[in-house]
Amino acid sequence: MRIEGSRIAVTGATGFIGRHIVESLLAAGADVVAVVRNPDKVPEFRRMGIEFRIADLGDRIALTRGFRGVDAVISNAALFRMSNSDWDGHRQANVVGTANVIRAVADAGVTRVVHVSSVAVYKSGGSTPIGEDWPMLEESDLGMFNAYSVSKAVSEREAWKLASKLGLALSCCRPSSVFGPFDPNITPTIARVLSLPVAPIPHLLRAGLVYAGDVADGTLRILRNDSTVGKSYNLTGPHSTSGEFFHAWKDAGGPWPGLAIPVPVPLTRIWNNQRAERELGWKNRSWQESLCQTFERQPFGRRKKAEG
Repeated sequence: MRIEGSRIAVTGATGFIGRHIVESLLAAGADVVAVVRNPDKVPEFRRMGIEFRIADLGDRIALTRGFRGVDAVISNAALFRMSNSDWDGHRQANVVGTANVIRAVADAGVTRVVHVSSVAVYKSGGSTPIGEDWPMLEESDLGMFNAYSVSKAVSEREAWKLASKLGLALSCCRPSSVFGPFDPNITPTIARVLSLPVAPIPHLLRAGLVYAGDVADGTLRILRNDSTVGKSYNLTGPHSTSGEFFHAWKDAGGPWPGLAIPVPVPLTRIWNNQRAERELGWKNRSWQESLCQTFERQPFGRRKKAEG
């Protein structure tokens, strides 16, 4: 579909990834409708001309009102808690909430929807690169510490089932762990640790950290390309080692300890991005570029000048 001049609704628009999606949509010439619980969370959105419509994921009627008159919906709102043990909370927000969104899309007479899922949906693959057809978690896989992962897998399955039943044109994107400005989790945690006088620096870890701006870019490419209907796309970061990431972090001027202690973490979890690269022309920015952009927008204790 053509994004320029289209009216696109985004759930979770004031959240971390949502903010980047909204900015990318505006840059592409779209009119954005932010379907959120709290419009005051990002006050600058009002100055940017974004229309707010108030709705909770638990309220299908309010969501339907939120989606009236739009050309497409990006279903982005989700619950993620670091404790990752609250199944009831994750199920209500992510499984029931996603079902409400998909039904509300149909109720509002909209047909095109992109659902922001996660690579957390996959069963463990060890060091094998995981593609989009890799087996997904089931509710029976629920354990003490994977409530978020299971809820995202169950919610994505529900989205596909409902989209098929309701005749919706659905696509999904599956980002890995995301960093960047406005991040409430990974980026500030790294910054806090590296602001200490002495801090560990993980080496050898490969986990595909992805920049939020790259996730937003991939999401728009999926929306723009009608051939993505019926497909999911991994959107994960470079599979370089964590040592390379932290080298770029330091070069970009991020906070850095007086004494950095290298700690080997020989763990690999990688995903295959070839479908997004081949079909969408999507690719990651370099660590250096993405981290410089991160610190320019949110310093996280950035040093005035990168050290050698």
